[in-house]
Amino acid sequence: LRFDLEVDFQMGCFGGKEKIRIRHLETCEVCDGDGVKPGTSKRNCGTCGGSGVVSQVTRTPLGSFQTQGACPNCRGEGVVIDEYCPKCQGQGVNQVSKQVTLTVPAGVESGNKLRVRGEGDASPSGGPPGDLYIFVKVKEDKNFRREGMEIYSDLAVPYIDAVLGEEYSVKTIDGEVKIKIPSGSQPETVLRMKGHGAPKLGDVKNRGNHYVTLKVKIPENLSKRERELFEELKSLQTQTV
Repeated sequence: LRFDLEVDFQMGCFGGKEKIRIRHLETCEVCDGDGVKPGTSKRNCGTCGGSGVVSQVTRTPLGSFQTQGACPNCRGEGVVIDEYCPKCQGQGVNQVSKQVTLTVPAGVESGNKLRVRGEGDASPSGGPPGDLYIFVKVKEDKNFRREGMEIYSDLAVPYIDAVLGEEYSVKTIDGEVKIKIPSGSQPETVLRMKGHGAPKLGDVKNRGNHYVTLKVKIPENLSKRERELFEELKSLQTQTV
């Protein structure tokens, strides 16, 4: 049985509990899965003698040919039921709506498949139930991008902070974390925050990194005083060269 599950970005990283509602086949509790009305029983098919197959002889000019096929009376079962279970109508199973609590592991990604034993459809013949397979999709997040264990984000900084350096608080999946912007940082500089990435699936202590790309904001309009200062700075640089 398949179920498609969409989880938020944070749960994809750290895992957690998720309640879902499924519809699956369960063994009929009235007849215990044999499809027979309680108090009655199955009997051998009188047409095939309980074998489930019947033979047919066809005579042709070339001789007689014998073929075998499923018994039309019992449909190959070898037994017939005079009175079917009123609950399942002889199917041995009933469709049931059920709530299941899943444990989503930390580090799960879109495309991962989880298995829940025994929560699939029950066998019509009274055998053990199958398994439930959960196909995971992780929602995108407006602040982060994820590739495996690595987390990526952008940080807009004024040009003056890129030139002089500054300390910033950066959003991570662990919350706000301080990061130092080195003086002289160039546009698109990438800074690494070690250990603030997503955990490895099956190994929560092993975590990736968070990479921050600096988006340096260049002013489009300068005040008169700002222009004067830039002209002065330009003059100083020219003298130095």
